[in-house]
Amino acid sequence: MATIHRAAQFESILQETMATRDFFVEIGTGELPPKALRQLSQAFTASIRSAVEAAALGFVSIDSFATPRRLAVRISGLDEKQADKTVEKTGPAVAAAYKDGKPTPAAAGFARSCGVELEALEQVEKDGVLKLSYRSTSKGSETKLLLADIVTRALTSLPIPKKMRWGSSREEFVRPVHWIVMLFGAEVLPATILGIESGKHSRGHRFMHDQTIEISAAADYEALLEKAFVVVNYDARKEIIRRLVTEQGEQLGATVIIEEDLLDEVTALVEWPVALTGRFDEHFLSVPREALVSSLKSHQKCFYLLDEHEQLLPNFITVSNIISKDPAQVIAGNERVIRPRLSDAKFFFDTDRKRTLASRQEQLKTIVFQQELGTVFEKSARVAQLSRTIAAQLSASEPWCERAALLSKCDLVTDLVSEFPELQGIAGYHYALHDEEPEEVALALTEQYMPRFSGDQLPSTTTGCVLAIADKLDTIVGLFAIGQPPTGSKDPFALRRAALGILRIIVEKELDLDILLCIRSACEQYGALKLPEGLDTQVFDFLLDRFRAWYQAEGISAEVFQAVFQLKPSKPWDFNLRIRAVHRFSQLPEAQSLASANKRVSNILQKQENTVDADSVVDPGLFKEPAEQQLADTLEQCRLVAEPMFRRREYTAGLEALAGSKQAIDNFFENVMVMDEDLALRSNRIKLLSALRTLFLQVADISYLHHS
Repeated sequence: MATIHRAAQFESILQETMATRDFFVEIGTGELPPKALRQLSQAFTASIRSAVEAAALGFVSIDSFATPRRLAVRISGLDEKQADKTVEKTGPAVAAAYKDGKPTPAAAGFARSCGVELEALEQVEKDGVLKLSYRSTSKGSETKLLLADIVTRALTSLPIPKKMRWGSSREEFVRPVHWIVMLFGAEVLPATILGIESGKHSRGHRFMHDQTIEISAAADYEALLEKAFVVVNYDARKEIIRRLVTEQGEQLGATVIIEEDLLDEVTALVEWPVALTGRFDEHFLSVPREALVSSLKSHQKCFYLLDEHEQLLPNFITVSNIISKDPAQVIAGNERVIRPRLSDAKFFFDTDRKRTLASRQEQLKTIVFQQELGTVFEKSARVAQLSRTIAAQLSASEPWCERAALLSKCDLVTDLVSEFPELQGIAGYHYALHDEEPEEVALALTEQYMPRFSGDQLPSTTTGCVLAIADKLDTIVGLFAIGQPPTGSKDPFALRRAALGILRIIVEKELDLDILLCIRSACEQYGALKLPEGLDTQVFDFLLDRFRAWYQAEGISAEVFQAVFQLKPSKPWDFNLRIRAVHRFSQLPEAQSLASANKRVSNILQKQENTVDADSVVDPGLFKEPAEQQLADTLEQCRLVAEPMFRRREYTAGLEALAGSKQAIDNFFENVMVMDEDLALRSNRIKLLSALRTLFLQVADISYLHHS
């Protein structure tokens, strides 16, 4: 038997200083999909990092590189081998392992489980008990033996929706693989990955340096490729493009509009960016800006420019992937390609205007909105009626709101939108103006889709707000009616986003709108559809629950949300005012005491629910304790101050006024026995507490603020 020792003696183990090398891998491919390049690169790097960390290998830093023809990762200062691991298994207590000096079956079984003889076992003290133990050392693997598998697994796990094969190979990847570089220090790591044998030769720019490049050290990678006209660092290349494009705009005295999604796509299309400025015919400027911009961005990946008045200029900036000997020819080529797209846009725009939007309503009968919910024509009719209801609440123009709703989807059957679907609403706006519709009606046609995403702008007009709310609410009610609400993380119709959009419009535009009445009106428009019981309540709760994440993101506690949510105010703007007020109130020194008192009162009232007439009033003649009169007087004073504030929705000031009741409430509970044997006294005291509770419930149920 080995010498007895304590486990604590082995907690400090001398660690050898690990030798390190740089690791580098590059996967050379065909042209990678530009919209996926950044994601592929990040996923490749993250997967390698995760595997290296899981293998308990230390490193100094990790860098990723990505161009249209390559994904690469460099790990600096990577451990050459895994550290040896000491594994300790603890077995039965020594007292149970030996009897009369002889090993018991427990001891023998533990030795077998460790794969050793009894003599190899040690005895250690664990939590004051002497136990059998076995220590073994697992030798760490050499890093170079692990890396090929790490890379292979990382490539296999990439988020590639559709893989392809190439040549006679049965390997699959997002694009054909042409070369692989894999180095550990100066050593080439031999491996066959995706059918390609690894080496140390990369390749330069396809046109300006179509030669192999020997990579001898990972640290030299960027400099070597730059000499071969390849900027391998994605972020560096992106900033070069931003600078070059900006400089081109400055030469024209114009502002270049650089949208990040387009900049990312262009970055993923070139290895050696060269910015060039082109021009298109000015007569195209008669076409709505959005159509021209869509053509330039979506089809030609060009940046557009605005003058000092923020008007579109007949210029564009393209980013070439080559240094041309004759840039004028490259520019002319781009201008030739762009001209037909702009001509199409102008032709569709001019043709569409030969008919009014209103004349296209009948065509909407051919477009199905949803199989069970009818056509787009029917949806427009429902939204029109709902818009009138909403407009009436807001004292907005009912005819305008109805008109906007009836025209809202008519641009879906225009040629321009058929060719450029992203112009829905925008096309309608321009065509409505051409038809001499009121400008606010026209604006509503584009504002109906706002907000399109988190943080997006809201409608600027009341008619736009009404239409946006009505359109979204009709969709939510309809889909809930046919049993297709969001479930868990699945929300195929983006109903949560639509609900949040409704709330944002109402709250941020300070619209005094009763959303429950709106929901019921929306339900009424589905007269032919058999609606489930309680649909209005279901949709109402769904809408209000969107507030939960909203306030959580702002750092407002769940308790504050619940305090207001319990009352379910049906006006979202009012709901928000209450939330802000309760949040402020929760930070007052009196808050916890008052919340606790409200919780206590709530519990008392629940137990006495059927024994007290809610309509009866407190009888001062039944007061026996000074604390009763004090509380009654205090509540009356608070009521006189707070209730006018509540009617004006000055909830913060009103709650601050109620905070002055703390002393009287505390005194009451310290000196008054609520559940007196005298039923008349008991009833009167409960009525007094009910009055207290009712006063606070005009804003929220602050008992939810109580921290038990």
